[in-house]
Amino acid sequence: MSEPNVLDEVVRLIVDVVGEDVLVGVEITPETTFSDDLGLESIEFVALADKLRERYGDRVDLVAFLGEMDIDEIMAMTVGRLVDHIAAQPVPSTG
Repeated sequence: MSEPNVLDEVVRLIVDVVGEDVLVGVEITPETTFSDDLGLESIEFVALADKLRERYGDRVDLVAFLGEMDIDEIMAMTVGRLVDHIAAQPVPSTG
């Protein structure tokens, strides 16, 4: 899956989690940070993790991905970093 497609899907999932009304006037780009720009709370990260697992299955584990970071990295994490992580995961074979 290409990164632009993953970005579109991640943006859609973020909108599902936080709601369109919260994001009025906010353009989500790869440089958008979850903490400073979007103000995601821990409960919203949990909801996003659930939606990512629904969409991508076990190959995308947001909790494990965040678990490899220190608190400063988590606070500075961008949408693009998550997109890169998702795009780098192997796609399961269908055959």
